[in-house]
Amino acid sequence: MNNILLLGANGQLGRSFLEHDALSTLGNVVAASRDGARFDGAPAEVADLSSPATLPALLDKVRPGIIINAAAYTAVDRAEQEEPLATTVNGEAVDVIARWAATNHALVVHYSTDYVFDGNAIAPYAVDAPTAPLGAYGRSKLAGERALRASGANHLLLRTAWVYAPHGHNFLRTMLRLGAERDELRVVADQQGAPTSTDLIVQATCAALAAWQHAGITQRAAMQGTHHLVASGHTSWHGFAGAIFDKAQARGLIPHAPKVLPIATADYPTPAKRPAWSVLDNQGFQQRFDYALADWQKGLDHVLDTLAKQAR
Repeated sequence: MNNILLLGANGQLGRSFLEHDALSTLGNVVAASRDGARFDGAPAEVADLSSPATLPALLDKVRPGIIINAAAYTAVDRAEQEEPLATTVNGEAVDVIARWAATNHALVVHYSTDYVFDGNAIAPYAVDAPTAPLGAYGRSKLAGERALRASGANHLLLRTAWVYAPHGHNFLRTMLRLGAERDELRVVADQQGAPTSTDLIVQATCAALAAWQHAGITQRAAMQGTHHLVASGHTSWHGFAGAIFDKAQARGLIPHAPKVLPIATADYPTPAKRPAWSVLDNQGFQQRFDYALADWQKGLDHVLDTLAKQAR
């Protein structure tokens, strides 16, 4: 079986890949993290994307047929002060990985973001819509996209958005913490997107990889490229928060649902400007890989069910 190198094993998405054990049917999984440690104590290789020059040695050692890059610099606001570091991790490291993959005939699965768009659209963004990032994080992720496309490597470039999981630092976990502490919260209501769980990303990615492995050369050529991997439907951060609280209270995760007041983006200034419209058209992914991307509320139900089981 092919070796599958999973970069970013301790991140939200990398951890979900390992907890689901979803990749093991597709190949021999080799996990890698920045420090060589793993969240569950299992062994891992060292892959520090802030030092791109160190990556070829790891790739030569593992000889992966598939590289899943779930590692990224994701501190959106801090990136405004650390753009060179964000660009190194999200751009230059991707270039090194992709060039190795092209030379060694490996497939790269890489995740990008809605932040490559300016958020001024009124309909879901097509995969080939013009990019125009508003800030440093988006620019760094766009650099990675361009490097991957230019490398000549076989690749699945999967843009996602509003990602959350039962673990890690994310909007859902922040809301559950604040909702247990406060009777009232103010949440931005003029930004729209599709909350997407790491569970969905993992399952959909594995479906795409299974399709790739069973495809012929011509079919693979049609599959590769950029796809939007997000949940279906959309809501605002305010709407997402309200759904979190209602569903969490029903599962006993919080004693009561706080009142959620809608505010404008202007009322909650941040160092980095956020896209007002982050809805991505996911029809192409569903059709190409014959995989349905469920409504965002179903993903939320699943994650809250997981947290409720853990709390018992």
